[in-house]
Amino acid sequence: MGNFTVTSHEFKDLDALQLVHEFDGFDGAGQNRSPALQWQGAPEGTKSFALTLYDPDAPTGSGFWHWVLFDIDKSVNQLAAGLGSSDATDLGASGTQAANDYGATGYGGPCPPTGLPAHRYIFTVHALGVPKLVGLPANPTNAVVRFMINQNTLATATLTGLYKR
Repeated sequence: MGNFTVTSHEFKDLDALQLVHEFDGFDGAGQNRSPALQWQGAPEGTKSFALTLYDPDAPTGSGFWHWVLFDIDKSVNQLAAGLGSSDATDLGASGTQAANDYGATGYGGPCPPTGLPAHRYIFTVHALGVPKLVGLPANPTNAVVRFMINQNTLATATLTGLYKR
């Protein structure tokens, strides 16, 4: 296997995400804009990609899933900043989105409780051994989609951003 990595020109691993990435609901004041991401070194046999964004530090007892994107064509190796709108009109070959833990489809930016230490926001690109996830029900929960992603993952690459308010 090669060196499968994911990077962003907007932040380095363990650097702070910006206000522009913050959620624009609850008491968040950001623009809910996803950062640009690019990846390289996917293993041989990769037939598609998936992307998840997870905050393990959310005070829920189970973390918080901010973005679940799957069925990304194997020819795609980057996502432009701002992808992940709730209507998915901006995705093209960049996949299908499941609902996030905000209860909406698409990218949901960081919005940790004010005054607490920074939360970790883990962007994980999954190299999948199938061209599309099959057997999903209509409007699947992100847990079902993540189960299918994990069942078909050949390798993962992660990039972690930090955010506090």
